[in-house]
Amino acid sequence: MSEKFKGAVTERQPAENRLRVLEPQSNDEIEIDLVALFYRLLENAIWILLTAVIGAVIAGWITVFLITPKYSATSGLYVMNRQDSAINLADLQIGSSLTSDYSEVFSNWHVQETVLQRLGLDYSYAELENMISVKNPTNTRILYITATSIYPDEAKGLADTYASVAREFIAATMDTQQPSIFMEALRPSKPSSPSLLKNVVIGFALGFLLCAGIVVLIFVLDDKVRSGDDVEKYLHMPLLGMLPHQKENRRAARAAREGRKK
Repeated sequence: MSEKFKGAVTERQPAENRLRVLEPQSNDEIEIDLVALFYRLLENAIWILLTAVIGAVIAGWITVFLITPKYSATSGLYVMNRQDSAINLADLQIGSSLTSDYSEVFSNWHVQETVLQRLGLDYSYAELENMISVKNPTNTRILYITATSIYPDEAKGLADTYASVAREFIAATMDTQQPSIFMEALRPSKPSSPSLLKNVVIGFALGFLLCAGIVVLIFVLDDKVRSGDDVEKYLHMPLLGMLPHQKENRRAARAAREGRKK
């Protein structure tokens, strides 16, 4: 075997080794260049912001024109044990326990029916229960009755009537004194929901995340070799040289073709 042939064999061996390196070591591992991803996001920043603004505009339009505004009014009851003029710790504990018991009164069908009759409404019990919420702040004997409706006057009427009917029902059926009216409901002057600002911010965030997510997904799935660095990174092969890419002048080429035809 000549020296030249031996040299050819030794030079061919690294090529075979390089071919083995091309085989992926693990199909479950995806390597992401965070720096390249950051620059890719910067390149598409205009589209990302534009999509976010479009999302905010759509959310604002839906809020203003498609969602029916609702109004809320709140009344309050104060639970007090008046058997003795002096208030001690036991009285406070009893009052707190009664407050929890009274909260269940508002879902009683008799109370709901009385409220509907006094206001002349035709809601079902389930609909009425969804329009009413009762809250008892921690360590207090106050019940806040909040009524929500698409009509501000109806919301105020529900809150006040619920408080009045609940007082009467408690005194008649629970063998205790009537709670005091702590606060009458005010007629709401502006809707409690939906929140235009909140929905616009949510629409902006969703548009931003949607476009940014698409850019990231395209970046992750893009396996094209675009530069010499990509050759060394993905193929694990040394780059011997590069040829500059020359764009063809279309007008000159067209003129040359027309000249050859003549």
